[in-house]
Amino acid sequence: MAIIKNQKTRRQLVVGGSISSAFAASGIALPFHAQAQAYPNKTIKLIVGFPPGGGIDFTARSIQPSLEAALKQSVIIEYKAGAGGLLAATELLKAAPDGYTLLIANTGPFAIAPFLQAKRPYDPRKDFSYIGQISESSYIACVRAEHPAKDLPSFVAWAKANAKTANYASGGLGSSTHLNGELLNLVSGLDLPHVPYRGSSPAVQDLIGGQVSILIDAGTVLLPQIKGGRLRAIAVTGSKRDAALPDVATVKEQGFGDMEAAGFQGLVGPAGMPADIRNKLAEELNKLLMQADIKTKFATAGAEVKFRGPDEFATMISKESERWANLIRTRKITLD
Repeated sequence: MAIIKNQKTRRQLVVGGSISSAFAASGIALPFHAQAQAYPNKTIKLIVGFPPGGGIDFTARSIQPSLEAALKQSVIIEYKAGAGGLLAATELLKAAPDGYTLLIANTGPFAIAPFLQAKRPYDPRKDFSYIGQISESSYIACVRAEHPAKDLPSFVAWAKANAKTANYASGGLGSSTHLNGELLNLVSGLDLPHVPYRGSSPAVQDLIGGQVSILIDAGTVLLPQIKGGRLRAIAVTGSKRDAALPDVATVKEQGFGDMEAAGFQGLVGPAGMPADIRNKLAEELNKLLMQADIKTKFATAGAEVKFRGPDEFATMISKESERWANLIRTRKITLD
């Protein structure tokens, strides 16, 4: 019986090979599922929706080498900065769902910005293929090193006394830094004007220079300047203190518990990606995030490696979208 089974298997292979040859000879493309089995067989493009030097760029550069090694293909980073990450996300919508165009997603364009417009450019809950979450991190509220505020209550008191000049910076309209500033306004009773920048890096530079009063951004952006003595951290927004800043109290510890928030970053593709390609990418992403050097790199930058698979990642984004959409409605914030 074993001999007959082997002969049958051989015949199936020959027939299968003949079919493949026939497709190739006729110039007709193989069905998409057959193509997916060979994935990847060419360069993969990884889109970053913010300028070089920010937290999203850090994440892309941190996973790029390991992703290349795992997939045995080149992964090139392409910057599509603009509109708080909306430009890059919109660009992804136009890409073929074949796994060769991916994006580093984050809180701004995937849980905030689309809900700031009367006519949404896309619905993050259904217009993308979610591959996996990469990291999660608290935000850090920072002032320049020379600022008189030492903590969040003293900053609020200073801002109220200097209402004509106090303001807050962000990395762009519709970004998580924008909404963090509005959350500060809502919880503290302030009405700080918003000063948006094209990315976090220029916002940090103007914060150091004193052109803006406060920035609430990710540790990947702010920790180097805090450690270098150019910025002072006055609060962290997570549920626990940041291991990199053990002496800085959380917003809840300082009486501003409703400011508690965390940002996320993850890997996404266009809607309609075949499940086998999406799952392959998720599996390889999970493996590389388990590497000790990757975990250390993120921890040093104030972020925690936190993998969520496709379904769990999509569910989390849906919940975050509702949370920030509620704030947008309450504060009557729009980009129109």
